[in-house]
Amino acid sequence: MPLPGGPITGPATTQHKSAESATERIGIVGLGHMGHAFAANLIEDGHNVLVHDRDPGRVADLVRIGAHAAAELNDLANCDTVLTSLPDDDALAAVALPPHGLANILAAKSVHVSMSTVSPDLSRRLTEEHARHGQDYVAAPVLGNPDFAAARKLFVLVAGAPSAVEKVRPLLERLGQRMFVIGQDAALANLFKLAANVLTATTLECMGEVLALLRKGGIDSDLGFDVLTNSLFDSRVHKNYGAKIVGARYSPPGMAVPLAIKDLRLALAEAERTAVPMPAASLVHDRLVAMTARGWTDLDWSALGLLAAVDAGLDDHR
Repeated sequence: MPLPGGPITGPATTQHKSAESATERIGIVGLGHMGHAFAANLIEDGHNVLVHDRDPGRVADLVRIGAHAAAELNDLANCDTVLTSLPDDDALAAVALPPHGLANILAAKSVHVSMSTVSPDLSRRLTEEHARHGQDYVAAPVLGNPDFAAARKLFVLVAGAPSAVEKVRPLLERLGQRMFVIGQDAALANLFKLAANVLTATTLECMGEVLALLRKGGIDSDLGFDVLTNSLFDSRVHKNYGAKIVGARYSPPGMAVPLAIKDLRLALAEAERTAVPMPAASLVHDRLVAMTARGWTDLDWSALGLLAAVDAGLDDHR
């Protein structure tokens, strides 16, 4: 399916458009909450956006606002840049590496930007495979949730060859509020993302335990949250996820429990490989597994606070 050559008409943000950006052909593979937000924002910016997902309903939603449908990966062959937003290593490898995958269909000098949270090892493999075909691979996982993505408030962690990073910089800067260049080895961006998710998960566990302690001791949860987050613990993680714990707002999930388990597992694998003990991360991984054992796989990872409350004998509800 050839891409139209002209810009898509619609509610573009003209102050951010340029002649080059308005005609760039961008493919997006994986239209979950994050991928959908990326596609919608790039359509708004006036790009020619071609979208692919196993769920035709997700594709149709974006076609209605100006995207072009890609029934098969091969329909992305003429794209200058392809963004992938996929749940795990297996999904990304299946899109990039087979004979019909991105590395084998994209033209030389095109760029594959993976915004997925995957293992550093897979990023190294993809870098090598794309290089064999004269293409570039850039890892660009993000810090933030789907609401941040829709509002262009993500923090984008980028690593790859400097020339490739500069080529996709205008796109990535439009998808978030700040872009951090981590290094030339794409795997470093994935390592950083996993490390950040460990820090978030351990923070959630601690907040859940402390809020349970305060509640059981007779202190109102809202008061406890107010004091903590307006004194020494005023980070975005404490405020955003702490509010979910206090309000028992665990659904719909921004980060579902199975994905959180995957991220902690990947982080611990890197820790083992590099001989870095991470006892707190190991503990929180097990706490997430305990949530799965309770059937809470459809909840947000902030439900670590729910688990802490239930373990404390508090009569909580899902």
